[in-house]
Amino acid sequence: MNDLMRPAMYGAHHDIVPVIEPAPGDAVQPFDVVGPVCETGDTFEKGMQLSALSAGDLVAFRSAGAYGAVMASEYNTRPLVPEVLVSGDQFAVIRARPTIEEIIARDTIPHWMQD
Repeated sequence: MNDLMRPAMYGAHHDIVPVIEPAPGDAVQPFDVVGPVCETGDTFEKGMQLSALSAGDLVAFRSAGAYGAVMASEYNTRPLVPEVLVSGDQFAVIRARPTIEEIIARDTIPHWMQD
């Protein structure tokens, strides 16, 4: 919901795949792919057929489009995701994830509220 708003806003679809390919013939089962914000709109796919995943397993959101970063927010003080540029077998972080301290440091207290 913070990072990829298009599914919540107008039902856009992202191709979601496990980062580590399952073995051929691995059984699949339906999974709901949801985000970490615990809001009803924080759902990417319901009943998606995937091989078994465990806590800590990674999935890739392919075909996310160009609007992921510009539509993202720090709702609930959740840091933006880092942006990674991939070309073939090369990758680089081109925008780092802000720290909680950096997010909080942007806030100021008006002088008229200070002692």
